[in-house]
Amino acid sequence: MNSLARFILLYVLILSPFAQAQRAPLESIRDCKLVPTDWGDGDSFQIKTPDGTEHTIRLYGADCLELHVNDDTDGRRLRAQRSYFGITTAKPTRTESIEMAIGLGRSAAEYTAKRLASPFTIHTRKQKALGDSKHQRIFAFVETSDGKDLATELVSQGLARAYGVCNDGPNELSTQRYREILADFELQAAKLGKGAWAFTNWEKLPAERDIQRVEEEDNEIAQGNAALPADFRLNPNTASRDDLDRLPGIGEAIANRIIEVRDDAPFEEAKDMQRVHGIKQKTLAKFEQYLDFDIP
Repeated sequence: MNSLARFILLYVLILSPFAQAQRAPLESIRDCKLVPTDWGDGDSFQIKTPDGTEHTIRLYGADCLELHVNDDTDGRRLRAQRSYFGITTAKPTRTESIEMAIGLGRSAAEYTAKRLASPFTIHTRKQKALGDSKHQRIFAFVETSDGKDLATELVSQGLARAYGVCNDGPNELSTQRYREILADFELQAAKLGKGAWAFTNWEKLPAERDIQRVEEEDNEIAQGNAALPADFRLNPNTASRDDLDRLPGIGEAIANRIIEVRDDAPFEEAKDMQRVHGIKQKTLAKFEQYLDFDIP
């Protein structure tokens, strides 16, 4: 075998898998319109493209307070969001504080509807944003009619936290840079007391967030001790965020990371899950038995 043949073989065996793992190209669809629904909120909503196709969009990088609390998962997420903003004791009673948080979720939905009143552009790879499995969502960056990034605007108004799945954006915007931009706007919104940050109890915020961390750890321990049904199986390449969250040792944050990592390259076997930050052999051992890579 000559040197050229050896080089070609080396490329096929070593380099080509990385080329195959590249993310899908970002597609830009202009002149989209918002479709009013009774379930939409600030970061998830229905849109229609110029050819009449409808999509349920989930914004990259921004997480608005829950507006529709329909089950225990929604309730736990709202509790985590309230702790993040430090607003669990913003009102005299827990009921009033929860109602206020849901009201902020409503404000986010209204803000999104206002900003998308004129035709807008979505940038998407059609990456599935399987959350609670109720709606077949896709992740997208949404550019308003005046050229602003909707997720950034929601975070800068204090109507969303910089949290969730991110991806490489338009104009060569890297995942890491986008995440850092959102974090900077969140810091600015907190400093200015925008949106939810206007109600933050800064003295109690560290304790509130730590209580939430303890609750998440308790949930992980409980999930680890209370085994899932014997026949429970999921494919980590296609499972929804909430189903991934059911796995022992996997919380919402790691579930989001799994979704990000699988977009780079699918998991082919259990050990591949260790590519996800926060999953080591000890954690993998807790849920490996529930993985099935052959499920569609």
